[in-house]
Amino acid sequence: MADQFATVMRRFRLRAGLTQDELARRSGVSVSTIRGMETGKRRNPQLTSVRQLAAALGLTDGEQDELLAAATGRPVVATPVPRQLPAPPAPFAGRQDVLGRVGTSGISVISGAGGIGKSWLALHWAHRNVARFPDGQLFVDLRGFSPGSTPMDPAAAVRGFLDALGVEPSRLPADPHAQAAMFRGLVADRHVLLVLDNAADTAQVVPLLPGDGTCAVVVTSRSTLTGLITGHGAHHMSVGTLTADEASSVLTARLGSARVEAEPDAAAELIGQCGGFPLALSIVAGRACVQPHLTLAALALELRESTLDALDDIDPAASLPAVLSSSHRALTAEQAEVFSLLAIAPGPDISLPAAVSLTGLGEHRTRTVLRALTQASLVVQDAAGRYGMHDLIRRYATDLAGDTSDALQRLLGFYAHTAAAADTVVETHRHLIDLAPSESTPLPMPDIGTAMAWFIAEHATLLAAQRVAAERGHHARAWEIAWALNNFHYRQGHRHDQLSAWRTGAASAARLDDPISLALALRLLGRALVVLGHNEEAIAHMQRALELAEEHGDAAHQGHAHYTLASAWEREGEDRKALDHARQALTLYRSIGQTAWEGNALNAVGWFHARLGEHDAALEHCHSALALYRRIEDLGGQAQTLDSLGFTEHHRGTYAEAIGHYQEAIALYRVLGNLVETADTLERLGDSHFASGERDQARSVWEEALELYRQQGRADEASSLEKRLA
Repeated sequence: MADQFATVMRRFRLRAGLTQDELARRSGVSVSTIRGMETGKRRNPQLTSVRQLAAALGLTDGEQDELLAAATGRPVVATPVPRQLPAPPAPFAGRQDVLGRVGTSGISVISGAGGIGKSWLALHWAHRNVARFPDGQLFVDLRGFSPGSTPMDPAAAVRGFLDALGVEPSRLPADPHAQAAMFRGLVADRHVLLVLDNAADTAQVVPLLPGDGTCAVVVTSRSTLTGLITGHGAHHMSVGTLTADEASSVLTARLGSARVEAEPDAAAELIGQCGGFPLALSIVAGRACVQPHLTLAALALELRESTLDALDDIDPAASLPAVLSSSHRALTAEQAEVFSLLAIAPGPDISLPAAVSLTGLGEHRTRTVLRALTQASLVVQDAAGRYGMHDLIRRYATDLAGDTSDALQRLLGFYAHTAAAADTVVETHRHLIDLAPSESTPLPMPDIGTAMAWFIAEHATLLAAQRVAAERGHHARAWEIAWALNNFHYRQGHRHDQLSAWRTGAASAARLDDPISLALALRLLGRALVVLGHNEEAIAHMQRALELAEEHGDAAHQGHAHYTLASAWEREGEDRKALDHARQALTLYRSIGQTAWEGNALNAVGWFHARLGEHDAALEHCHSALALYRRIEDLGGQAQTLDSLGFTEHHRGTYAEAIGHYQEAIALYRVLGNLVETADTLERLGDSHFASGERDQARSVWEEALELYRQQGRADEASSLEKRLA
C-alpha cells in the first residue's frame, strides 16, 4: 500500500513541476511528511494532509479519488470513458459553412426549424471530431419538441451523465443541485464532448453545462436559446435548407445514381417540392426505398397534389406534419394566430409595417410576436429585416388558418394605399384615382428615393398581392395596385410585369361599376401592349377606352386616350396619324385647364413634327413644353422634352446642341430612377457623338445603353446596338 501511495504521490508532484520544498510551502504540509510519503516510510498518512496536497497539486476529483484510494489501501477504480454518441448519420451533404463554426467556442447552439437537419449536422460534426475528446462523449435527447412526449427534466439528464461517468448510486447526493455540482466536478479539466439534442429552452440546458472550458458543448434546438448566447457566451448558428445540388447529392446517395439518372426530371421535381428540407427529402427517399417498384414520377405527382399528406407517416419521427405540430403546440394563442396569418400573406416575404397591418396588433406587439416566431425557427428574418417562411411550413400554417378575410383586406389596403402614395411622389402630376377606404395606415413617402426603394423592395409582393386580390374578389384593390405600379414598371423596364399587372387590372376594373376606371385601365393596358409590340391589340383597347370616355363626356380621359393612341400609331410607322391624336389631346387638355397634361401633349406634338422632318414646328412646341414644365417643376416632363429637343437638333445637324440637351435629360432621368428612358436617350446621345466625330464618347455611352437594355430584357434594342458597336 505504502509503495503504491508513494508512486502515485511522486507522479502527481513531478507532473505539477514542484520540488518537495515548493509543495510544502504551497500545501502547508511539512517537507519531512512529504518526504516520508514519497519514500514509503510514512505508512498511515493523515487524510486531511492528503486532501491538502491534492488541492495544492490542482488534482481533479477523479485524481483526488485515486490519491485517497492509494493512501487508504482501497483499489483504484478508473473513471469510465463514456462513448454515448448515436451512430453517425448518412448520407450527409453540405453545411460546410456551419460545420466550420461548430466547436469554435465552449458552447455551440445550432438552431433551425423542426426537420431541418440540426441533429444530423451535430452528430456528423461530433463523429468527425471525436479524437478531440479522449475523455469521452456524452449525448442526451432532451425531447424539447418530440412528438408525443414532454421535455426531459434536466435533473434526469444529469443523473444519466453521472451513471455514464461511473458514479455509484450510493455516492449520489439526494439534492439535484448537488448532483449537478458533482457532474461539473467529474468533467472538470477533462476533454469531454456534450451533445445536448432537441433542447426546449435555456433553463433545460444550464444545469448540464460544465464548469470550465476544457469541455465542448453542442446544443440543438428549434429555439434560438438567446439566454445561452447572452448569459453564457454561446456561439449561435442557424441552419437553413439545403441547396439544390446538396439535396441532389442526398437523394442520389439514398437511391443510387442509376435510379436518379433514369428519371432526372422527376428527381429534380422531387427536390424542388421538398425545397431543400432534409426531413421532407428523407421521407421521400424512404418511400422510394421501401417501394422500389414506385417510379419517381409517381412520387412527384403525389407530392405535387397533396404535399403535406404525402409527407405524413404513422411514425411521428418520419412525419413532417407531426414534427411541425410539435413546434406549433409550443406557441401561445397569439403567436399561433400570427403564424397562420403570415402564411396567407401574398408574396415571398413581408415587412414589419405590412405585418402590422396584417395582424392588427400594433407595431410593438407584432414585433414581439415575430421575434418569438423567429426564435422558434418557424419564421426567418433576412438581412433586410423582412420575414419569410419555408414553403412547407407555410403550407402547414395555411391549413391551420381560420377566417382570415379581415386580415387580408387590411393587408391589401395597406399595399394599395402605400403604393399609391409612393406613385404620387414618383409622378407628381399624374391623374389621381379614388382609392377604396382602408383601415391600415400607409407608409409616408417623403421623396422619390424613398418611394422607389419601397417599390423595389415590395415589387414581388405587390404583384402577388394583386393576384390574390383578383382571385379573392377584391377587384378594386387589384386594379388600384396595377395603377399604382404603372410608373414604377415603366421606369424600371419591367415590361412583362407591367403587361401582366394590367391584364389583371383591366379584368378587375371590368367587374366594377365604374366605366371611367375601366377606360383608364384599358388605356394603360394598351400602352403596356404597345411597349411589347402588340400594336393591333393595343389600339383596340385604346379605342374602347376613348369610346367609354366619350360616352360619359370625360374630356380628361378622352385626352389621355388620344395621347396614348399617338404612341401606338407611332409604333405602326403612322407618324401623321400619331400627330393628329397628339393635337386632339392638346386641345382637350387646354379645354379643361390641365397644365401638366398640356405639357405632355405639347411635347408629343413637337416629337411627331420632328419625326416628320418639320423641325421649326417641333422646336416651337418643345420649347413651349419645356418652359411650362420648368414653371410647374415637373422633372419627368422636362427630361422627356429635353430628349425631344436633342432628337430635333440632331436631325437639324446641330450636334453640339443635341448633345447638351441629351446630357441634361439623362441627368434628370437618373434622379427619377427612369432606367428605360435613360437607355433610350443614351443611345441617341451616342448617335450625336458619332455624327460629330466623337467616336470614343459614342462607344462609351452606347456600351452603357447596351448594358441597360440587357438588364431590362430588351433583346431587339440590345441586338441592334451590338451590331453598331461591332
